[in-house]
Amino acid sequence: MTQQKTILRALAGETLPTPPIWMMRQAGRYLPEYRATRAEAGDFLKLCYNSELAAEVTLQPIRRYGFDAAILFADILLLPQALGADLWFVTGEGPRLSTITEQADFDKLSGKDDIHETLNPIYETVRILRRELPEETTLIGFAGMPWTVATYMIAGQGTKDQGPAHALKAENRPLFEAVMDRLTEGTIEYLSKQIEAGAEVVKLFDSWAGSLKGEDFQKYAVEPARVITQELKKRHPGIPVIGFPREAGEGYVGFAKATGVDCVALDNSVSPEWAAANVQVDGCVQGNLKSSHMVTGGQALVDETRAIVDAFKNGPHIFNLGHGITPDADPENVQLMIDTVRSCG
Repeated sequence: MTQQKTILRALAGETLPTPPIWMMRQAGRYLPEYRATRAEAGDFLKLCYNSELAAEVTLQPIRRYGFDAAILFADILLLPQALGADLWFVTGEGPRLSTITEQADFDKLSGKDDIHETLNPIYETVRILRRELPEETTLIGFAGMPWTVATYMIAGQGTKDQGPAHALKAENRPLFEAVMDRLTEGTIEYLSKQIEAGAEVVKLFDSWAGSLKGEDFQKYAVEPARVITQELKKRHPGIPVIGFPREAGEGYVGFAKATGVDCVALDNSVSPEWAAANVQVDGCVQGNLKSSHMVTGGQALVDETRAIVDAFKNGPHIFNLGHGITPDADPENVQLMIDTVRSCG
């Protein structure tokens, strides 16, 4: 059955009559069933680490919509927590972490081989999902990329311009690169365990890649993606990898060749026509409907969805949003998007 799964076929380079579809953050606050399960768990982190409930919220959008893939419910900041960072969430504001601003902070971190005790519940979630998912549904594991995760670890929270991480990079390059190296090593171990537990694809989320410019983009977005992808494929031959260097702009061009990823996920700051001509020529692309259409719906959603499918129809394509669905989205608009994609074949 595995080779018949549409997402795996697209990732292998096949052009399909109808693109397979899933959605970033498809298990989330826009769904009433998710909100009920999160309330049962108590808080966000407890939900992430409760394997049964994390599997449940991963399955909810599959039951409701029949997406072609499920993505593991977890968070990119679980890895720094497993490495020894303090992590908590402030209601309405988001994550907070203990900061790394000097060598002494870094020295408190654990090594890459010490992460699994904390992360074992995540691997158990993957195992549950492989048992429970419909046989036609692909299971995607994921991790945050070192640069994006480092921006949170250095600042202690999300920042608009990733300024603290850029400052550390400029002022103490050895410490910054030590953080990056530790995260690269940890990401390999984390994703390798997800694959061993049953993930069929892994996705690398570099949400803040767009703030890296010039040589920094090559060194801290492209190179870690290459190292992680190469090692995962060495350990797990045939494992497909999706890379998402969000807001990379021209950096999307050649990203697949430079890193070895099987698919480049696109945000909606680039047009599908441009991406078809410049990125899809190297293989599968994923994207890239504006998340706002899931809020506003209507004919604009239908028209834009059709335009994206049409732009990418001559090569391998996985339909998705350009970023995660937002909590104010209307579940009915998600169904409208899916129906529109599946009527285009």
